[in-house]
Amino acid sequence: MSDARQTIQQRVADLRAAMRRNQFDAWIIPSADPHLSEYLPDYWQGRKWASGFTGSVGTLVVTDDFAGVWVDGRYWEQAEAQLDGTGVKLMKLLSGQAQPHVDWLAANLKQGARAGADGDVLSLSSARATASTLQTSGIKLDTDKDLLSEIWSDRPTLPQAAVYEHLAPYAAVTRATKLAQVRDAMKAAGAQWHFVSTLDDLAWIFNLRGADVDYNPVFLAHALIGADKVTLFIDARKVTPELKATLAKDGVDIAAYDAATAALAALPAGSTALIDPARTTLGLINAIPTSVRLIEKLNPSQLFKSRKTGDEIAHVREAMAQDGAALCEFFSWLDSALNKEHITELDIDTRITAARARRPGFVSASFGTIAGFNQNGALPHYHATPEAHSVIKGDGLLLIDSGGQYTGGTTDITRVVPVGQITADHRRDFTIVLKGVIALSRARFPVAIRAAMIDAIARAPMWAEGVDYNHGTGHGVGYFLNVHEGPQSIGYFREAGPDTAMQQGMITSIEPGVYRPGRWGIRIENLVVNQPAPTTEFGDFLEFETLTLCPIDTRCVERSLLTQPEADWLNRYHATVRERLQPLVSGDALQWLLARTEAI
Repeated sequence: MSDARQTIQQRVADLRAAMRRNQFDAWIIPSADPHLSEYLPDYWQGRKWASGFTGSVGTLVVTDDFAGVWVDGRYWEQAEAQLDGTGVKLMKLLSGQAQPHVDWLAANLKQGARAGADGDVLSLSSARATASTLQTSGIKLDTDKDLLSEIWSDRPTLPQAAVYEHLAPYAAVTRATKLAQVRDAMKAAGAQWHFVSTLDDLAWIFNLRGADVDYNPVFLAHALIGADKVTLFIDARKVTPELKATLAKDGVDIAAYDAATAALAALPAGSTALIDPARTTLGLINAIPTSVRLIEKLNPSQLFKSRKTGDEIAHVREAMAQDGAALCEFFSWLDSALNKEHITELDIDTRITAARARRPGFVSASFGTIAGFNQNGALPHYHATPEAHSVIKGDGLLLIDSGGQYTGGTTDITRVVPVGQITADHRRDFTIVLKGVIALSRARFPVAIRAAMIDAIARAPMWAEGVDYNHGTGHGVGYFLNVHEGPQSIGYFREAGPDTAMQQGMITSIEPGVYRPGRWGIRIENLVVNQPAPTTEFGDFLEFETLTLCPIDTRCVERSLLTQPEADWLNRYHATVRERLQPLVSGDALQWLLARTEAI
């Protein structure tokens, strides 16, 4: 047995000992922090530390005789490999399931049992749903302890990256204007106070950026916004005296990061506070006096930041052009080096990041590059490691999902390229996925349609061939912010609430795929922005402008499977890519661009 597997077994044993000391029959560790982030600082990577599963999403449940991690279809094969031999089981989370780990606890714990979770990393809405489900089986949920603090002796420290301003012209809307927008929404909701914990909301509201979370230019903080005062709770060492003075001019005071709980406890009796139950932790909300009336609504900034302004979209277009030029340089090298040089999946990340780093405005990668050759491409969120990766040689398909953070936007793109000789089956699968991309890219739809409702447009050409995939078709993307952003999300199993309505200015991915376990994976991803379509007698409509600029490899296309309108779309797209990128590249990269944008 490997040392890593023995380590996980010991950590689970230590957790069970802590459970017995504190009289818990079950313990829940979600993938979350006090800001309910998707990507977590090391300090809050408790689920990863205790289970060994490194995916970005998953929930660990431990009882006296069971340990399991619930993960969705993107991570099944990865989790199966990482959990093998640890004693922790893979529990498959199926599309449409809400909290199956809670259902499992309700079915397997005895009446009168006591389950626990750290309320400081559990959203109010999740805590309510969990407690309600368990209560029906006579099980109590206790959220007052953090058992990890008892057993994680070498727990990492909190990050200390400096905070800096996102400045004009890229910050197209001022801090004062954004605070006024939020206050108008507070007033409309009848709230005197608004508490915000989500890191991308804070970065957007205050026109600040940081580096506390890998790939996301955000910083650890909370904020309490009142009618005439704002307090930003943040480690003061991250804020220079000059920045502190600048914030003060907009009525923003700085307080210690850990002072947020006391500030909430001091809210005036009889006042009203707006909180987002899905984006605020139970631990923080419990600090608010019962005499304060809570108004539970989506954070207003979620909607505001999702609707990019015309100036922001213009900057995103420029960032996409620079990103596309970097990709031309990278792919021209890759084409020339395949089956000639020793190339591993790890080399892809190094090379593609280096190409982006040579472009103006580049800050960092927007997520860890996914480079999966052949069977590794069948793992939607595969990540090569020094211990486990493939050499790219021979024949097959290489899937590359990567992105960059630029001061003028965030990019996220997936392309698949042939290595050596590919088969008719490769081309068939690739073309079926491409048909899904084209179908949704060409769609028009009513303004304010729920994002989930347009998912079938992308899947229909694939369903017609008996093909499907276990992930969403599209996620919102931030503006020099998180690569995954809400509230819109394209996926038929996603919540289709009013807050997910498609509006002008929203940037979303389109990324259908097909995955053949043990053989290959194909995903094609572009970012698109909602733009007004012509109004008709039936109302206002939206359509997509494709923002991503990079050729889709036509060597993988089976032309006979494309209709003429589909081929026309691809040719128009490639003509645009050539026109936009040609002035930005030269030499081998230019020749590669010209070859890959030839009409089919």
